[in-house]
Amino acid sequence: MTSVSSSVATHGNYHGYHGYRYHHPGGHDARVALLPRELLADARVLDVGCNEGWISCEIAQSCGARRVVGVDIDDALVRMAWRRRRTLWSHQGTPSSQGRPSDAPNRKRKRVPLAPAAPEPDYFPASCQHMLEPLPIPPAVPEEQEVFPHNVSFRRADWVNETIPEDDGGYDVILAFSVSKWIHLNNGDAGLRRFFERVHASLTPGGAFVLEAQPWDSYTKARKLHPTLQENAQKLQIHPEDFGGVLRSIGFEPAQHLGEPGEGRFRRPVNLYIKKG
Repeated sequence: MTSVSSSVATHGNYHGYHGYRYHHPGGHDARVALLPRELLADARVLDVGCNEGWISCEIAQSCGARRVVGVDIDDALVRMAWRRRRTLWSHQGTPSSQGRPSDAPNRKRKRVPLAPAAPEPDYFPASCQHMLEPLPIPPAVPEEQEVFPHNVSFRRADWVNETIPEDDGGYDVILAFSVSKWIHLNNGDAGLRRFFERVHASLTPGGAFVLEAQPWDSYTKARKLHPTLQENAQKLQIHPEDFGGVLRSIGFEPAQHLGEPGEGRFRRPVNLYIKKG
């Protein structure tokens, strides 16, 4: 099993990625805002290349996903993702347990319980964590298995070449934000196609693949990080503008363009591909 944790980010495993992508990172990622809410509601989601878990946690906490699994090749990043989960749990408010009055004409009106409300993210200021340490996460009771923080977990794996236990249940949505270049440079054209085929096989019929691909000109700098990347890059025949055609040949519908969030070199198209039923 490949294990990666290095100061040279040959797999795109940058530490503090959201900090330099957004300069002043908040709790929300602009790419998540592009995703249709009905796509994520009650969905099983896989976040490939989850890094420190920012997107995985946001979708689990705020987008109504039933289950989110973040997977990354870097051990250190996976540990940071688990810590982020606990930090966000410490900051969120408690859902209201108040009920509403019934319509019965009794003098003492009964309270009818409401469905559990979603917890409020960022309810407590960050200073609370620094003063008091993050709160421990209590064990989940059955009715909380699909509620944050219990609905998100993380795995260390090279998902292009390794399976994880959660794969057995399949996914409704698979995310690949800014990881295609690193998969491509490390695994070649054959490895990239294998990744796309794994995504297709792991999705339920009608499932969605969300891809934010880095442009071809960004490969030039990345390939210099390691001789293996340099060697692999010289053999590549598939370019990012070809990805849509490859995905259609595998069994996806044509791309739906969701937008291009970010600024400068981080302004990249986010496309949605639906698996044919």
